[in-house]
Amino acid sequence: MPANDKAKRFSTKPAFARTAKKSTNNTRKPVKRTVKKTVENPIIVLFNKPFDVLCQFTDESGRQTLKDFIPVKDVYAAGRLDRDSEGLLLLTNDGKLQAQITQPKKKTYKTYWAQVEGEPSEQAIKELCQGVELKDGMTLPAKVTVMSEPKVWERIPPVRERKSIPTTWLEIQICEGRNRQVRRMTAHIGHPTLRLIRYKIGQWSLDDIDNGQYKTIAQ
Repeated sequence: MPANDKAKRFSTKPAFARTAKKSTNNTRKPVKRTVKKTVENPIIVLFNKPFDVLCQFTDESGRQTLKDFIPVKDVYAAGRLDRDSEGLLLLTNDGKLQAQITQPKKKTYKTYWAQVEGEPSEQAIKELCQGVELKDGMTLPAKVTVMSEPKVWERIPPVRERKSIPTTWLEIQICEGRNRQVRRMTAHIGHPTLRLIRYKIGQWSLDDIDNGQYKTIAQ
């Protein structure tokens, strides 16, 4: 038999036998999913963060951090609050609660009090309620109303207001947590935020917590 004919010979094994052998080699082991352990002593720390405090426990530049105010160990912030924002920060050692608060799908609403420059029109507020187009996409619908100036602590340093331009306080409720979202939303409608205070996260609020102070809640 010529060499060429010998090279063209096919295997005499049935096709199903060859397929079975191949699939055996590619068998994958089931993936084990990590289940978060239940915390034995879950706690919640509610902190009224002052202006110019970093939302972390350490800083190489020597700026003020959570460590300067909160001596509780092994708790972590459920969501962030910008350095130039004030108000409620929730910390916990419960990973499930932390995820629930930070994931938009869970729809945990955060309530902000925003002092904005100028007087937003009804149309501008309607835009915020319906959602606005930011660089990272459309925001989810928000709950926005004009409110009277809240009785809160004085900010240090004080807000720089232009005497010729009035300011307005808005209560804004959102269930997202994008970077500087509220500030970008009000800037989008032409009314920059001058001061931003987070008043509430879900069922927890700033009530009875002085600025720079915290309280602990056992779960």
